[in-house]
Amino acid sequence: MILFILKRLLFVIPTLFAVSIVAFAIIQLPPGDYLTTLMADWASQGGAVEAGTVAAMRERYGLDQPIYVQYYKWMAGILTRGDFGISFELGQPVTNLIWNRLGFSFLLAFLTLCFVWALAIPIGILSAVRQYSITDYSATFMAFFFLAVPDFVLALVAMYVWSTYFGQSVGGLFSAQYIDAPWSWGKFLDFVNHVWLPVFVIGIGSLAALVRIMRANLLDELSKPYVTTARAKGMSEFELLIRYPVRLALNPLISTLGWILPAVISGEIIVSVVMSLPTTGPLLLRALLAQDMYLAGTLILLISVLTVIGTLISDILLAIADPRIRYQ
Repeated sequence: MILFILKRLLFVIPTLFAVSIVAFAIIQLPPGDYLTTLMADWASQGGAVEAGTVAAMRERYGLDQPIYVQYYKWMAGILTRGDFGISFELGQPVTNLIWNRLGFSFLLAFLTLCFVWALAIPIGILSAVRQYSITDYSATFMAFFFLAVPDFVLALVAMYVWSTYFGQSVGGLFSAQYIDAPWSWGKFLDFVNHVWLPVFVIGIGSLAALVRIMRANLLDELSKPYVTTARAKGMSEFELLIRYPVRLALNPLISTLGWILPAVISGEIIVSVVMSLPTTGPLLLRALLAQDMYLAGTLILLISVLTVIGTLISDILLAIADPRIRYQ
């Protein structure tokens, strides 16, 4: 088991290096750079900037250097000093800008994953065991419905219904009086009262997908001969279900952790903008629009790293759940 984990960790290092190159290249793809966007904004407001000033600013920000030099300096700062660069637009270190928001993003992602897995497994089991029943048809309909509805549309509808018909405050993770207040029991309860709505909106799409995966996997296992043999030996239906088919049906579900974790974060970006959540989502959107490359590159890199981490975790969990995987 330890050797299996060490092999996976060795694969992570070159993967993260490749991810960093792709993340830095992605933000360089749009034509121009931060200064191009800034000059266009000034021109639209009737302002004019001398060519010498633009050249001086380009040299100051290091934008006059080749892309590989910019990448080298960025990675050298990250690896040696933990410095992710300076935000051009906001004029602050990237670490200072993302530190507080990153905590809320991870907390929201963790709560969403717990919500998704806690409901997807039992609903998928119930749908498979009662195939072609009202329960199965209802779960299937709801799964396809929520897969088709975009997150931001669901967020707008949920906010409208909750505020109009229930008179509750929506948007953000705290009420106005608790936003800058230190943590207390009252602030914690206020957070709990606000956080469930974004968790539901962000997680409902992934929940619908996992319900379908769990149902399909379990139906496949229930049709195999070992289930018939276990029934013939007198094993109770519940014990049979939990001990064999459900355990094996969870393997493909565990493997989805590699894409669910970054999918939750990606979905959180749009929902955070709509619901005014203090996470990294609005910050990333602003950085991409302004071509603030170090801020945008850092956030894209973190989201990409989550994909690698999610895949590593799923590999380890699969090895624990099914020992055969360790020897393949």
